[in-house]
Amino acid sequence: MVEILDTTLRDGTQGEGISLSVEDKVAIAKRLAAFGIHLIEGGWPGSNPKDAEFFARMRGVDLGESRLAAFGATRRKGLLPEEDPSVLALLEAETPVVVLFGKSWTLHVLEALETSLEENLRMVEDTVAFFASRGRRVIYDAEHFFDGYKEDPGYALATLEAALKGGADTLVLCDTNGGTLPEEVYAVTKVVVERFPGVRVGIHPHNDADLAVANALAAVRAGATHVQGTINGYGERCGNLNLTSFLPNLVFKYHIPAIPPERLRGLKELAHFVDERANLTPNRRAPYVGESAFAHKAGVHVSAVLKNPRTYEHIPPEWVGNGRRFLVSDVSGRSNLLAKLQELGVDLSKEEAKRLLDEVKALEYEGYAFEGAEASFYVLAHRLKGGSLPFQVEGFSVFVHGAGLATAWAEATVRVRVGKTLEHTAAESPHGPVSALDRAFRKAVLGFYPELADVELADYKVRILSGREAGTNSGVRVMVEMKRGGERFSTVGASENILEASLKALTDGYAYALLYPVREATPSAG
Repeated sequence: MVEILDTTLRDGTQGEGISLSVEDKVAIAKRLAAFGIHLIEGGWPGSNPKDAEFFARMRGVDLGESRLAAFGATRRKGLLPEEDPSVLALLEAETPVVVLFGKSWTLHVLEALETSLEENLRMVEDTVAFFASRGRRVIYDAEHFFDGYKEDPGYALATLEAALKGGADTLVLCDTNGGTLPEEVYAVTKVVVERFPGVRVGIHPHNDADLAVANALAAVRAGATHVQGTINGYGERCGNLNLTSFLPNLVFKYHIPAIPPERLRGLKELAHFVDERANLTPNRRAPYVGESAFAHKAGVHVSAVLKNPRTYEHIPPEWVGNGRRFLVSDVSGRSNLLAKLQELGVDLSKEEAKRLLDEVKALEYEGYAFEGAEASFYVLAHRLKGGSLPFQVEGFSVFVHGAGLATAWAEATVRVRVGKTLEHTAAESPHGPVSALDRAFRKAVLGFYPELADVELADYKVRILSGREAGTNSGVRVMVEMKRGGERFSTVGASENILEASLKALTDGYAYALLYPVREATPSAG
């Protein structure tokens, strides 16, 4: 059994651009516990008021079988543990588990702490003993252990002996700079496991060489039974071990128990929940949990996957709560189109499929990109099959007014035909011409389709088309993401006029919402 410690709420928040409120941390802690994480490291109560408040809020919160851990440093040089304010703050967090870090590398002892090697060993032993004597489980994080071992293996091992003498029950080897290679991690971890038989040995890898997952797996192969990481790999510099990649590898590839396999069906949902709390866009290309992890674009691939998914998928996507996606682009074959349309129950004849494929390739040559705008693809397929669209835009105009950039505002008019009725409406917006166009269009159609009030703009991106005239005369592609409740869908428009491209993408989104009122699965995340 491998024990998992999640440090998203502590080490993860040291990543650039990541900030979690106390409410966020409480919500994530509960979600991690529900997922089955064994140990949840909540923060460093002696370092900031937010972490102190978090631990106060967590007193009495039922985390089931999970245990909350507080993180802190060994005592300062020249002080007793009971005289050190940061040690006392760690005690006051009242967590059943304490994670202490200390120095293993002589470089840090002599230059960062500016103390003697002997005093550092006393600092480790004294602080561990302080918490162990008060009934806490003490996990000792040997900071910079691999770098320290390379420089002075005897001293690095002596720091572990000091922690054990104080009463630590777990020794964690930290690759703090993140530059150790997997074969080095394996060899050093094996030395530690054999040196301290019967003691739980752990690994805490960083990802500066993009090797954190490989290093954690190497440590486990060498005998480590405790692993520390973060959801989505959040962390300082290049991040920590990414648990959303490590756990499926451990469970499905190595068949080593950690999190029950059935719990991993909630992995993608957990990963996106934490991203949402951190106000970050999920990484589309993340292994296992990304939107692209089981997405197939090449026609040969799609054809094979439809016959047997094992041809191009290393595990079934549902094992980690993900789903298979078929992309449509200018490199697609007929299999892609048929598989994509089958998701909505749209049947095309061979002739219709060929015409649709030719149209997709022609439009992508003009600058469209349907693989990230599947709602536009559905609208296109509906039109080519002979279906009528809910409305037709017959014209628009936009004016921008203002004495300066700070006071500019926009006015838009649109002419939209719904059935036999022609609506000619206008709207203003202080947020620019695209916002004014959107308001004018909604004003024209909401009387006919009030359900569109539930559709909102979630994201808007513009990209200059390469290979066109440079500068402000370039053609553009506009990608729009819309949301309706929990569903999100994306559209595309392309033109040499940014407003024309924007209106095309916007109206495709509204048309899709009317043509396909309710879907359980999201066609695209943009």
